[in-house]
Amino acid sequence: MNLLRWARWNPYLVGIGIGVLSWIAFAGMHKALGVSTTPAKFAGMATGVAAPQHVEANSYYGKYFDSDAGKVMFDWQFFLVLSLPIGALVAAKLSREKFTETVPALWASRFGGSKAKRYAAAFVGGAVMLFGARMAGGCTSGHGISGGLQLAVSSWVFFIAMFASGLVTAFALFGKDGRQHV
Repeated sequence: MNLLRWARWNPYLVGIGIGVLSWIAFAGMHKALGVSTTPAKFAGMATGVAAPQHVEANSYYGKYFDSDAGKVMFDWQFFLVLSLPIGALVAAKLSREKFTETVPALWASRFGGSKAKRYAAAFVGGAVMLFGARMAGGCTSGHGISGGLQLAVSSWVFFIAMFASGLVTAFALFGKDGRQHV
């Protein structure tokens, strides 16, 4: 039985793996795992290439641009975010599972089968979630995993609020009948 070929992993095994990875990140990088800062860093870095004076004057973006070296600063988190889709692709190829659903049946029953509408809704939802994550000072991985491991009260409040808002959103979008959809 080859572990890398599993289509679905045991959630307890994955949880242990994420915990160990978090220990490694804390020990080696002195930082918690998280990915929502990377888009903000990238925006600051990209703007810094074209307009370094503007970025240096902006306290939010200025910390992501090294004006003395005249270049942008790439860190381990930036490469973690880049490696996530690559790792997902490698895992999908290794598992050899064919999954081609582009519009989930539950979505299609409520909003129709349009791929464009589904992708637009997913993009807008992701953008809203990213905006909220930046406002909250972290994303689900930053607060939910890393902050939860540290027993940070703010992270537990964030995690509970995220789940509660997810339930409210699911009922708003799909109603009570959505839970019976298979």
